[in-house]
Amino acid sequence: MRPDIHPEYRKVLFHDLQADAYFLVGSTIKTARTHTWIDGTTYPYVTLDVSSASHPHYTGKQKVVQTEGRIAAFGKKFGGIGKLGKK
Repeated sequence: MRPDIHPEYRKVLFHDLQADAYFLVGSTIKTARTHTWIDGTTYPYVTLDVSSASHPHYTGKQKVVQTEGRIAAFGKKFGGIGKLGKK
């Protein structure tokens, strides 16, 4: 490998603001902010809007869409289109 072309890989502290959850993960992201983790070590710090701790898909708190009413409305509006008429 060529020297001096790869970004620095280090531990970075990510903070999900919605769930107030912290993740210590290896990353090459650049940031000037730092934060002290529970082990007393200071790490680069990045805030997140959404992560697996707050995303509805991963938390199981998805909104269920009522499709029955939509299907019935579609059937009323377009139900007769495409049917063959009787001779």
